[in-house]
Amino acid sequence: MPMSGETVSVSRNLLVRVSDGEGNAGWGEAASAPLMTGDTLPGMLAAVESAAPRIAGLEIASAGDIRGLVESMIPKSPGARCAVEMAVLDLVGRRTRTPLYEILGGRVRDSAAVLALVASEQYETEVERLLQSGVRAFKVKVGIDGVAADLSTCHAVRTAVGRDIRVSADANGGFGLADALAFAAGAKDAGLDFIEQPLPASDLAGMAACVDATSVPIGADEGFRSVEDIRLHHEARAASGGSLKPLKMGVGGVLAAGKLMNALEMKVNLAGKVAESSVGSAAIAHLAVTLPQLDWDASATCQYLSTDLAVQPVEIVNGALAPSDAPGLGIEVDPDRLRALFVGQDGT
Repeated sequence: MPMSGETVSVSRNLLVRVSDGEGNAGWGEAASAPLMTGDTLPGMLAAVESAAPRIAGLEIASAGDIRGLVESMIPKSPGARCAVEMAVLDLVGRRTRTPLYEILGGRVRDSAAVLALVASEQYETEVERLLQSGVRAFKVKVGIDGVAADLSTCHAVRTAVGRDIRVSADANGGFGLADALAFAAGAKDAGLDFIEQPLPASDLAGMAACVDATSVPIGADEGFRSVEDIRLHHEARAASGGSLKPLKMGVGGVLAAGKLMNALEMKVNLAGKVAESSVGSAAIAHLAVTLPQLDWDASATCQYLSTDLAVQPVEIVNGALAPSDAPGLGIEVDPDRLRALFVGQDGT
């Protein structure tokens, strides 16, 4: 998957397993994302190994306590926190025979539309196939080929899908200010419904300038690392929505952020990092049916993998994502696949 700043061809992900000594085990996952969270795989692993002795033996009175406990024990690595929190929540669900969406407060919708990622050089072959599979929302990766070429690709995707399909563009912070403004100015004619992170995360003034340059909504992704970041963007008029990822905020953090954004009338996209296995994508599925609104759709990413870890991977059916009703995440990890893909600390 080519994107501004990197091309992702291999997943380097952390998997965490938490057991209760009574035959129940929960799984969590986080992708390494040095350009988004600063997390590398060795760093996340070190954070979990440092926290493990303090986590072992804990009595957890309520699922609502998990987020705070994990944050206190892993203060510096959002990816490690995400994987541990997810694993403990999965374990709670398995112990209580409760699906995760119930632990998170209950579902408000049966399923969520999946937003499919389209790389610029793939759109001609990919869009038609995805439309036939039921996909009703597309996101084009931009900030790679230059503004004119990116706008041309977006326009071509819009032409191919018609007016009733959502089309957005994600620059991953890859534009400079001049190019970001030029892209924003051409976004309406290109048929875009929103633009995600045209400028680097720290440039709120530039993001606000992009908002003023177009009638197409501007969203943040890398710029949303916390609830406070959401408030800052809202106050600066630097975004009218954005992407929430468990990788950045944890499962409970995404739920809290989604409630805040709904109250602020900001549009929500829910996304996994490219590319998580069905462990991470199952968490996306459960959050997708519990968030108050998901006007900018959901992005599960396990479907981009050549090999998944799950016995029965998360499936996208007719362009939509729905969680399992089985306890916890509802995912069983295949031990043979895990062994085949496992990378130890020495890199082997």
